[in-house]
Amino acid sequence: MATRTLTGITPSGTLHVGNYFGAMRPAIAAQDLGECYYFIADYHSLTTVFDPAERRANTLGIALDWLACGLDPARSVFWRQSDVPEVCELTWLLGTLTPMGLLERAHSYKDKTAKGIAPNFGLFAYPVLMAADILLYDTTVVPVGKDQKQHLEMTRDIAIKFNQTYGETFVVPEPSIAEEVAVIPGLDGQKMSKSYGNTLEIFGEEKKLRKKIMSIVMDSRSREEPKPDADQLPASQLLKFFAPADVYEDIMNQLRAGGYGYGDLKKALFEHYWEFYREARERRTELSANLDHVESVLKDGAAKAHAVARDVIDRARRNCGIA
Repeated sequence: MATRTLTGITPSGTLHVGNYFGAMRPAIAAQDLGECYYFIADYHSLTTVFDPAERRANTLGIALDWLACGLDPARSVFWRQSDVPEVCELTWLLGTLTPMGLLERAHSYKDKTAKGIAPNFGLFAYPVLMAADILLYDTTVVPVGKDQKQHLEMTRDIAIKFNQTYGETFVVPEPSIAEEVAVIPGLDGQKMSKSYGNTLEIFGEEKKLRKKIMSIVMDSRSREEPKPDADQLPASQLLKFFAPADVYEDIMNQLRAGGYGYGDLKKALFEHYWEFYREARERRTELSANLDHVESVLKDGAAKAHAVARDVIDRARRNCGIA
């Protein structure tokens, strides 16, 4: 069977540089390696977002961001999760065989409730919907971070139990875990995260983004002082992701030697960051002016996804005696 990779994208807000390097870029690069399915997980967002307008805006924003950053609907399948509602039926079929103990051991549920998110059935049953997302499309490979490995293992357990109970029904997917995932530093040097308030957005207003970068807190050394730890500075750590290697090394050498100030460093960071996303910003502007095209892309993707989902749900229904 051909390799089919599936990636789900939860519409939870504005995407930032950490999202791009940690998830978006490797997922989009996978288009060159095999068959790729990408979906916007709007059903999943129902567990934490309760404003319909916010959900619609986030969903559209995610579609624009991924298309602008290089997701190619001519080479992949891209759709809204809710446009293929068979995933909800499959969630129920899988849920009837999913042990409560398996769900109670889910790290994600414990982590989210510990952070103050109100527990609800959707949050608790998240792994079952995730399993349905994966199994509905005969997915063979799922890229996951180490923190998501447990959910993929649960999907495999659920698929195996269904197959043992009702006969061979689902493809049991394999995880693809990148051992070396770049930790993207935030504006304060910690890992970039919305929860730390230290993010740099991929898209946004130039003036606000420039101000964010120019406001990065540095130490008190003057322009003239040598800075032997140049590559450990927060702005330097970010610059490495955007500047060509030779340009980056030249700036580091100037910092180490002295005579190159923090204002110079932050200006260079902004300029290289802004240029890095220039083509993506231009594509996003074009897409934003043609939302009918974006909607058409999602509908076409849903039709392709639905063709696969229909076969799988029919197989599952038939094997468990529903049809």
